[in-house]
Amino acid sequence: MAEVGALEAHYEFDREPVSDDRLLGPGHFAASFAGEHVAATEFVIGASFVTWGAAIGDVFVGLAVGNLLAVLNWTLLCAPVAVETRLTLYWYLRRIGGPAVTAVANILNALLYCVLAGAMITVAASAVRIPFGIPAQTGLYPTDARFVLVVTAIGGLVTWLAIAGFKRLADFAMVCAPWMFLMFLVGALAVLPRLGEAAGVGAVGSLGEFWRMGELAIWTGRTPDGAPGLSFWHVAAFAWVCNLAMNAGLSDMALFRYAPNVRYGLFSVFGTFLGHYVAWIAAGVMGAGAAVLMGNSLTEIDSGGVAYATLGWAGVLAVVIAGWTTSNPTIYRAGLALQAVTRNGSRTRITLAVGVVTTVIACFPFVFSRLLDFVGVYGLVLCPAGAIVLTEHWLFPMLGWRRYWLEAEGRGALNVPALVAWLSSMIVAFGLHLAGVHLFFLFVPTYVAAGVVYAVLASRTGARKNISVVTPTVRPTPSYAVASSRRPNHGRDRLWGAIAVAALGACFWLGLRIALGGLDGYVENHAALKSWLGWPTLVYFVAGTLFVRGRKQ
Repeated sequence: MAEVGALEAHYEFDREPVSDDRLLGPGHFAASFAGEHVAATEFVIGASFVTWGAAIGDVFVGLAVGNLLAVLNWTLLCAPVAVETRLTLYWYLRRIGGPAVTAVANILNALLYCVLAGAMITVAASAVRIPFGIPAQTGLYPTDARFVLVVTAIGGLVTWLAIAGFKRLADFAMVCAPWMFLMFLVGALAVLPRLGEAAGVGAVGSLGEFWRMGELAIWTGRTPDGAPGLSFWHVAAFAWVCNLAMNAGLSDMALFRYAPNVRYGLFSVFGTFLGHYVAWIAAGVMGAGAAVLMGNSLTEIDSGGVAYATLGWAGVLAVVIAGWTTSNPTIYRAGLALQAVTRNGSRTRITLAVGVVTTVIACFPFVFSRLLDFVGVYGLVLCPAGAIVLTEHWLFPMLGWRRYWLEAEGRGALNVPALVAWLSSMIVAFGLHLAGVHLFFLFVPTYVAAGVVYAVLASRTGARKNISVVTPTVRPTPSYAVASSRRPNHGRDRLWGAIAVAALGACFWLGLRIALGGLDGYVENHAALKSWLGWPTLVYFVAGTLFVRGRKQ
């Protein structure tokens, strides 16, 4: 077990507050959010707005509103608690809810995160299968043993990166994120001429022509069978709640405990507006374009097929890396959640076990086919934990009630009001869903119900009593700037950075050249893009990795 012991050197403050000397700077958070949210799910969700029949105006405006609300969730709800306590949700909930409620919450967290990470590994495998000639896996079970081998290899790499810890994940995302975001843009640019032709608009050379093309060929306001599509409110609500467990559910306390101050919650904009706005829109364009290029319905094409049809082998790589950068932090969170349930459990061993379970789940493609419904359900199931924590952390002191009253009362391992509040919120959500309320609109009543029920029951159980309270293990926000461990930006680092930027520019030019060229020579230009895009991609990853490594030394 020497390897496991060596990996334990990546100490992550699993059971105690993060120390001041280990806080991280802006680049880590920007890269982490961009890497996680410009990811494999974007290929799926962006195309889904097309098949769901959303109208173009509802997509552009609804996504802007929903993503703004999500940023506010991270900035006003999650980051303040994380910065004050410097703890993960999993350990802070233990103090508020007691070991029993925490065990239930963390096991649910871990299981749902395993499914989500498994779906992302399946997405990555859907791209890797292409060069090996493995048929698309869309059924309940895998039908080709080679697909299982591909999933196992990807799962092993993802698990290793998750074991390496948050800083390693951020470093990995820092290199990948700019290129991944660019691939969405290049893929959309590469299919604009064909979409313009399919819509009868011709060349797409202005915003007005793009809008007209989008109305006719992409976001038409109708589903493929002619039924009315999603409304503005559905689009906005989905953008708001798709990461509900992370922001309002407070799971991203695991990340923000490393933040110097609460304003770092605003770095979530790199995930929401790059990933859940620009990338979703670009993925919709790519999906519609791939359907035209392949002569198939978009519902019959998987993420790997869309990326390969539009970008060639670079698109395959984009889907693979996008799957990695989503599943890595998800497995990391699942490991932290399960560690909080164990007594002195090793984060490395637990994360390794989580990775094994996740990889097994990823072998079954059905987890991916139901991904979007799962995203809504897992947010609803996990968000009451955030409501309970916020109620005790913020509301109780405002009302003159006690934080950590369970400890002061000596009531043991079970916070009954917290458990009842959680179950009550689920009953409210289930009842509203049976009454016809759409899944995307259940968040607010569920969240409010959990907080109100917890406050009422806790006030009757001991939270209002005026007796001495155990001193909380929370710390104020440090008032100093984070010390930088970076060395001066030497000439060699600047050179690698310049080469990386130039490589990204070359990638973008290859896509822009097709969009500007219109239909004249489109087939030849698109074939050239698919053939040549891999070379500046290779240059970028070499130069970008050396640049990031140089800045870290």
